[in-house]
Amino acid sequence: MRNLTAILHRGESDEGGFWGTCIEVPGANGQGETEEECLRDLADAVKLILEINEEEALRDDPAAVKTILSVA
Repeated sequence: MRNLTAILHRGESDEGGFWGTCIEVPGANGQGETEEECLRDLADAVKLILEINEEEALRDDPAAVKTILSVA
């Protein structure tokens, strides 16, 4: 499990709900009627983007080594 930074915004007053982005994963967006629903939608988007990025990185070099990177 990873901890990432989500930025949540309230929707327009006539629309309601929330929308959010993830600072660490450009292009990941989520929306929902509640904060919890928005976060779930955003988490799904983050997972999908990370999976696609990994597939693309390994496609270019099937012999590449996958390892853990820790950043403080």
